[in-house]
Amino acid sequence: MTVFGADYADCYDILYRAKDYAGEVDLIERLLAKHGAAGPRSILDLGCGTGNHALPLAQRGHRVTGVDRAPGMLAQARAKAATLALAHPPIFAEGDVCRLDLGQRFEVALMMFMVLGYQFENADLVAALVTLRRHLAPAGLFVFDVWNGLAVLAQRPGERTVEAVLGDTRIVRRTRTRLEPMAQLCHVHFDIERTDAAGTTACEETHTMRFFFPQELDLVLRCNGMRLLHLSSFPDGEGPPDEQAWNIVGVAQAT
Repeated sequence: MTVFGADYADCYDILYRAKDYAGEVDLIERLLAKHGAAGPRSILDLGCGTGNHALPLAQRGHRVTGVDRAPGMLAQARAKAATLALAHPPIFAEGDVCRLDLGQRFEVALMMFMVLGYQFENADLVAALVTLRRHLAPAGLFVFDVWNGLAVLAQRPGERTVEAVLGDTRIVRRTRTRLEPMAQLCHVHFDIERTDAAGTTACEETHTMRFFFPQELDLVLRCNGMRLLHLSSFPDGEGPPDEQAWNIVGVAQAT
C-alpha cells in the first residue's frame, strides 16, 4: 500500500494545520545555536513532506534543499513556495533517503516528523544514515525526532479519531494501531474521509513506524560516523527522554 499517496497529500496540511511548525522551527534553531551553528545555514531537509519546516526555515534566511519520495507531498510544497517572496526559495527534489546522492554537503541535515522511524528495517535505517552522513559537512549537525520506545511500551498506542475543517472541506481520519514490541514496530492504519464541494471521497493507508531507545540511537549513530550530543522530549526540547515523552528530539554531529 502506498504511503503518503496523492489522496493523503491533498488532506495532509488540513489535518496538521494546528501543528506548531513555527514552534518546532524555533526549537531547531535553538538546538543549532546551542551546538555552535547559529545564524543562517545550508540545510538538507530529508523527508520534507509539504515543506512545513523547509519554508519557515527559508523565510528565516536558511538555504534549504528539501527531499521527499512522495510526488504529491512535493507538489504541495512547491505550490506553497510559489506564493512566498523568498530571497532563497527552497529547492524541492524527489528522492529516496536510502539511495540519495545530491553530490553536495550541508551544514545541517534534518529528519523531522518521525522520518527516521519510517526506516523500520535495519538495512533501510543504516542506508538512510549513510545517505545522511554522506551529505553532512565536517562537524555538521543532524536534528531528528522519533518515537521513544520507553514511552511507547509504557503508554501503548490506541485508536483515535481526528476531525479537521477548513472552509467547506471536512476531513475525518480514524486511526487503528497494532504494536509489535519485539520488532520495535507500530503499524498505524489510517481511514480518511474527505467531504467538500465536489462530494465525499475516501482513502486508506498503513504506515509502519519504528520506535527507538536512547542507547540504541547512540549506538547506531556512532556506527555511522556521528556522535549523539542531545536527546530530550519533543516538542518542548527541555524534558528528559523518559516514559512520559512519546516523542523525542535529538542532535548528532558528524565525526
